[in-house]
Amino acid sequence: MYNENDELYEVNDYDEDIRCREALIEEAKNLPETADWKEILNLKKRWKRISYWDSAYEEKLSEEFDSYIDVFYAKRKEGYQSNEVLKQELIQRAETLAETDNWNQGSEEMNELMNQWKATGSAGRDTDDQLWDAFNAARQKFFDRKHQHWEELQSKFGNARQVKEDLIKKAAALVDSKDWQKTSEEFRHLMEEWKAVGSAGKEYEDQLWAAFNESRQTFYERRNAYYNELHAEQDQKYEQKKELIAKAKVIVDRNEYTRENTKEMKDLNVEWKTIGSCGKDKEDQVWKEFREIMDAYFNGLKQWNEQKHQQWRQRMMDARSRKQELVQNQKRQIKRMQDEMVGLLGQRAIDEMEERIEEKKEFIQQLEEELADIEKRLNEQ
Repeated sequence: MYNENDELYEVNDYDEDIRCREALIEEAKNLPETADWKEILNLKKRWKRISYWDSAYEEKLSEEFDSYIDVFYAKRKEGYQSNEVLKQELIQRAETLAETDNWNQGSEEMNELMNQWKATGSAGRDTDDQLWDAFNAARQKFFDRKHQHWEELQSKFGNARQVKEDLIKKAAALVDSKDWQKTSEEFRHLMEEWKAVGSAGKEYEDQLWAAFNESRQTFYERRNAYYNELHAEQDQKYEQKKELIAKAKVIVDRNEYTRENTKEMKDLNVEWKTIGSCGKDKEDQVWKEFREIMDAYFNGLKQWNEQKHQQWRQRMMDARSRKQELVQNQKRQIKRMQDEMVGLLGQRAIDEMEERIEEKKEFIQQLEEELADIEKRLNEQ
């Protein structure tokens, strides 16, 4: 037979088990698609270790837990299929690129394909191996052709003047480009080729270099002007974002979680996105500051809502206790009235007593219905 403390421990064990199950549901709900099978098995094993109290709420939690596990399996299968399609597309692009004679651009694009391949998730172990063999074969074909090209080019370096004149034409064709990063890389490759050619002789070398370098400097001056303007725009965006940070901080400092304040915080977040980047160096710093203020507000909002909910639960439990005590009190009164009825002589007195007892029973039934409603509302929250 349980004493009062034992009964309290049993309730606490049940509550703790429920909290454990709810925590595991949150883990299942937030499983990343990259999770491995060991994580899933460990999650299910931890679920089974929790004691089962044979309650309706546990049945509901079990259904919710199983649904999230099923969602993960479905996403994993869908992810494999999606990744296979992506890798097939990369293979087709690599096979097309393997035939190009634009070696510098081809190398960049082939390296970019390799980066995309690494960034693409798994399509399943066996499928990954087959896809990789096809992708790598296309890459190897391109780089074998490129290596052969460079070997042929080396044999032409004896005619350095002709090679440098060709490089001058290529440099001149890039002068008006606005693809700043890609063209800068192409000029770097041209410069490497220029150095590798060797001297064209004292008679021609200075003249060739002047023509080649003029194209380089013209492009770099245009590029620098563009980035100077870009940096000025980014500085302006930086100041705009600092203003948003200041506005958000004012709202947080109010410590008031009203609908108006919440809407204003959300509007600030939307405005932040419309401003655009203020440059990588500054963007990371201001975003961190803005995000911390946003988190502070919405974490406070969450705690405020939880506190309101807890206060509501406490009021409901207090009401439940009062009604339970009232039920017990009514039952005691009925018992006393029944005992007193034994000593009554007149039928009228007996009928009146029975009527009073019936009224109290109806009152008890009303209270028990109200208690059932309170229990239901508490369990739903």
